Amino acid sequence: MEFKISKEFIQEIEGYIAEKNEREILRSLEDIHFADIAELMNELKGEDAGYLFKILESEVTSEILLELDEEVREKILNNLSAKEIAEELDEMDTDDAADIISELSEEMKDEVISELEDFEHAKDIVELLRYDEDTAGGLMAKEYIQANENWNVLTCIQEIRKQAENVSRVHSIYVVDDEDRLKGRLSLKDLITSSTTTKIKDIYIPKVDYVKVDTEDIEVARIMQKYDLEAIPVVDETGRLVGRITIDDVVDVIKEEADRDYQMAAGISQDVEADDSIWELTRARLPWLLLALIGSFIAVNVAQSFSDAMTKYATLFFFTPLVAAMAGNVGVQSSAIVVQGLANNSLSGSLWKRLGKEMLLALLNSAILAILLLLATHFIMGTTYEISSTIVLALVTVMILASLIGTFIPIMLHKYGIDPAIATGPFITTSNDIFGILIYFTIAKIILGF
Repeated sequence: MEFKISKEFIQEIEGYIAEKNEREILRSLEDIHFADIAELMNELKGEDAGYLFKILESEVTSEILLELDEEVREKILNNLSAKEIAEELDEMDTDDAADIISELSEEMKDEVISELEDFEHAKDIVELLRYDEDTAGGLMAKEYIQANENWNVLTCIQEIRKQAENVSRVHSIYVVDDEDRLKGRLSLKDLITSSTTTKIKDIYIPKVDYVKVDTEDIEVARIMQKYDLEAIPVVDETGRLVGRITIDDVVDVIKEEADRDYQMAAGISQDVEADDSIWELTRARLPWLLLALIGSFIAVNVAQSFSDAMTKYATLFFFTPLVAAMAGNVGVQSSAIVVQGLANNSLSGSLWKRLGKEMLLALLNSAILAILLLLATHFIMGTTYEISSTIVLALVTVMILASLIGTFIPIMLHKYGIDPAIATGPFITTSNDIFGILIYFTIAKIILGF
């Protein structure tokens, strides 16, 4: 059963901290998962969280450190010495340790690395820090199991026992040659059922999915998702095995990408959170609000250019928000589907085929809505057939155009290396508002002749 951090539990722990009652604190947290303790610390005041962190065992705090909110983790790290931070990192896998070190100042990085007791561990961490955080090299860990193709089964079992001491979870056994180039993977079943004198080269599986150190993290996630992999090996430019990426790291990538796309779709241009400062939130939101303001101002000027219609057909202006809103809605729907397809790499067929499909879909939807609107405007509002026909014809045209824009723009952005998620936000809505109003009044002018 999942443990829930309640308000009463937080108050209880705060009381123990105020009393400096370490025994009761440790008793209360004895059977609680480290992720739940991290959640508790995120809710505590800075000094209380720091006190709690100090009294827990390093085996637990090293896990907690990774689960804390960045702001809380930063405060805790600032109150630790280089030696204390190094003790935490000694308990972590290399990829997690590299992530923590990357958050430190350059001066503190050097001090912490020099305090690490395990030289090989420190060497691996330094190597990982060389890679961009958004690549496979920045995601991978150096803890993995490998076997030389020239070993026999007996030697292999003895060697992987030694290696397994430093690996928390064994997902796969990777086979390499004498130059450490990745050759394939080894089935545990084949290993334990083969003769002890059998060569590994005779039983390993040569087919193995892998990524290179400079592969983008999103592409790594896509590959692992497509092939249902729990882990994937990473090779360098020469094909040498240098690390592995596990599913927990990929889940973080997928979540971060989803958060980023959601924010872009909402018109937020930076990676921000609700607890960030007003200035940071303003910088993230204001550019898109300015775009929306400019677009709306253009739409107003477009509508103003048809001011002659106001005196003759004032009813038309009552339907302007409806036409503009439908254009925005259809555009966002189309772009959202395309962006999702691009993200999942499931978008197939040519651009023209995709545009044709969206046009037919928009035609069907708009025809159904147009019939309903025609009946509503004529029988409920009492407008003439001439005006009702103008409104519904404009609605059909606008919806078709909006669907084409919503499809075309994200595909073209993706083609030129720009995140297509940008097309699902105010960009599409604003552009469709302008075109929608322009088309609406142009059609009205042609039919009604004002």
